[in-house]
Amino acid sequence: MTMTTTTEWVARAGAGIEGLFTREVAIADPGPGEVLVRLTAATLNYRDLIGVRGGIPGMTKDEYVPLSCACGVVVAVGAGVTRVAVGQRVSPLFAQGWLSGGLEEMTPTHLGGSVDGVARSHALFPEHSLSLVPDELSDLEAATVPCAGLTAWSCLFAIRHTRPGDVVVLQGTGGVSIAALQLAKAAGAEVIITSSSDAKLARAGALGADHLINYRGTPAWEQEVLAITGGRGAHLLVDVVGGSALASAVTALRDSGVVAGVGMLGGEFSWGREARVPVRRVAVGNREQFEAMLRALAVNRIRPVVDRVYPLARLPEALDALARGDFFAKIAVTLS
Repeated sequence: MTMTTTTEWVARAGAGIEGLFTREVAIADPGPGEVLVRLTAATLNYRDLIGVRGGIPGMTKDEYVPLSCACGVVVAVGAGVTRVAVGQRVSPLFAQGWLSGGLEEMTPTHLGGSVDGVARSHALFPEHSLSLVPDELSDLEAATVPCAGLTAWSCLFAIRHTRPGDVVVLQGTGGVSIAALQLAKAAGAEVIITSSSDAKLARAGALGADHLINYRGTPAWEQEVLAITGGRGAHLLVDVVGGSALASAVTALRDSGVVAGVGMLGGEFSWGREARVPVRRVAVGNREQFEAMLRALAVNRIRPVVDRVYPLARLPEALDALARGDFFAKIAVTLS
């Protein structure tokens, strides 16, 4: 029997995880240029916590469907749709409508923020904001890459083109850092990764990380990076901590190095700060970059890492796990 309704989670900005609730809504038919997708898998990002906690005013609507990264199957198309067909697997763009060029050329609409996200079984998307998923990736694996994977790709190949022999420093073992580890190794880079957990570092080592630094045991981790690189410093640091650790990040880099500013685990972003080396803002990426990354994943047979999976009905529990930080790479949610 064809489904006519879907259960979706709803968040209220600033209400926290405990403010999440579900509601039943009708599944709409696609209009001209629209595509109805049966969503099968999603993954969580730190921005999902920021949104429900109201950490960045204006980041989300007052009331919205959370989560921004998913994979699914096209089940219906509206008039004039030619980009995708019924039965094909797709992922929606994190920044809906950002097809190419720089961020300054448009005002993107972010899933799970300024527009409703993917914490539901069915959703409508504009055809231009969907990309086909390669057969080499499972639905869960494909759901890891619209935000975290593309952010890692942009750090490594958009703000600075990573080459064989380059040294890349990664902070922690979350989704962006582990995706960056896999992509950097495929590009021939030498990877240094930090974490407070020896167990997580061991898992990173099994994925190819060349040097493992426990920053609790080695608080001056930037000095260890300098020792590893013979005093020269690394070429790139993927910064998920933010401004509170910027001084250490800069110390770990050579004069020609770059800080790729991604996150704010430490409470604030590092963007716009004066430093000895450039601190570049990374705002995920556009469709052109997303599809280049998908091709690279398929060609290099990179399998994104999913640490644990929850059913959609247990979304608050999944977000609690994200908040505790007791995971490696990505937490996923099955949607249908």
